[in-house]
Amino acid sequence: MELKFIVETSARHIHLTQESFDYLMGTEGGQLEVRAPLSQPGQYVSTTRLDLVGPVNPKTGKERTIKNVSILGPFRKADQIEISLTDSRTLGVKAPIRESGDTVGSAPIAVVNPLNGKRLDLKEGLIVAKRHIHMTPKDAEAFGVKNGDIVKVKIEGTGRETIFGDTVIRVSEKYALAMHIDTDESNAANAGGTVYGTIVK
Repeated sequence: MELKFIVETSARHIHLTQESFDYLMGTEGGQLEVRAPLSQPGQYVSTTRLDLVGPVNPKTGKERTIKNVSILGPFRKADQIEISLTDSRTLGVKAPIRESGDTVGSAPIAVVNPLNGKRLDLKEGLIVAKRHIHMTPKDAEAFGVKNGDIVKVKIEGTGRETIFGDTVIRVSEKYALAMHIDTDESNAANAGGTVYGTIVK
């Protein structure tokens, strides 16, 4: 029997520290309000949306902006913004392709609260997340892989069959089995809705 896992599309989003959130909200000890839970245990989309602001576009004289980007909770130990390569071009910033959490030396970005005008200029933290598969240790054993392995994943039945290389295996007891790809990758494979992937040996 071929083992499969769900493939989820991860849209652009923001992770903030408590300190950064409080600054942007103009509060102290503020809390995120849950809008919807995510597949990974304890993770959720909040009701708060902020704007991402890149450098000035010399053709228009205006800052490049992507509005209404969701904050995911809970709070992190470091600020991290995850976008697609298309978003990166829209913002005029060269965001590196990195694993989540690897933000040292990544791209700068400004985060703005449109409700109060508060602006947080981050020197680093903007990345394009490497596609990856979350697994528990039991899942990893069943699939014959280990944390940090790089595999190929086949997505079929979408009308745009695709094999994604450079997919990172991430193993933790805290995870639930799921592959995460960004919106560019999802569009390439027509992977919206309920889609499953298999590891190509």
